[in-house]
Amino acid sequence: MQRTLSRYLGQIALGTSLLLLLVTVFAFALQPDRLAAFTVLPIWLWGSMGLVLSLGALYFFRARFSLILSSVWAITLLVGADEARVLLHYNQSPPLPGRAEPFEDKTALRVVTQNCATFLFGSPAQDIAVWRPDIVLLQDILPYQVKQIADALYGGHGDFRCHETNAVVTRYKIEREITTPNRRDQQVTLRLPSGKSIEIVNVHLATAATDLRLWRKSTWIEHRINRSIRNDELFLTRQILQRSTDLPNTPTLIGGDFNSPATNLIHRQLTRDFVDAFAAVGTDWGDTFQHRLPILRIDRLYANCQLTPIRCRAVTTRHSDHRMVVADFVMK
Repeated sequence: MQRTLSRYLGQIALGTSLLLLLVTVFAFALQPDRLAAFTVLPIWLWGSMGLVLSLGALYFFRARFSLILSSVWAITLLVGADEARVLLHYNQSPPLPGRAEPFEDKTALRVVTQNCATFLFGSPAQDIAVWRPDIVLLQDILPYQVKQIADALYGGHGDFRCHETNAVVTRYKIEREITTPNRRDQQVTLRLPSGKSIEIVNVHLATAATDLRLWRKSTWIEHRINRSIRNDELFLTRQILQRSTDLPNTPTLIGGDFNSPATNLIHRQLTRDFVDAFAAVGTDWGDTFQHRLPILRIDRLYANCQLTPIRCRAVTTRHSDHRMVVADFVMK
């Protein structure tokens, strides 16, 4: 009787783990909108549950197939988890405080993106200044706060533009600004000392849905609509960029707070024309939210083919609930 019960419980654990694996692979590979509430959580969280079930079935019930299923889970997480990509960058050098070091005799351009939480945790100006960036993308910030950061970074010699609660601050000259219909997105053109132009798009997409009561139908509907809104926002911003810029030939950066996990479908809008700096050369733990226990990489920097990312990392600041992203690029 006890042996029968043990076998039965082992089969239930294995069956549940297998079902979770199939749902997880389907949801994260295809990213259907109706499963947006499922994929808002990182794949390694679901994978941890599946591994506990399959390894539990092995340890407690000696269930057949559990070792194979556990191995499949491990491979799935290594392939599917955004956090696992840094394992490929084991010999990659991170950006260091101070000015960006040259790379292969080329001058490096340092870019930072930071959600400032409207200074709710204080000003991150000094934390940003440590990295001596050339370009800073700011979100959740008010105009007078932008000037404070610009003065702290460049002593009144920099340039900046504000749009709603977004801002771009730079040591270079801003020669054009394009207003987008999206309330919190902005696009500016910078003129570098070399005479070249660089296009900067600073995004802050719609605030993410946070209801995780997955047993409620309304939660699934809310996440589906919320993802659709952000997808439409990024599509519009991208269309304006394509119409206003010679995109293949102009160095272009897109960055900011996407309010979407790294595996989210909306990032696929950018993968044809842009490279995610952290995915390409990132080191250490790249997740940026929440800063005390970061489990989501929602703050990102993308570059088009005219810029090559050479270093990238996420850095904790006590003055925001987001970690900042620091990345160095060289022009081709």
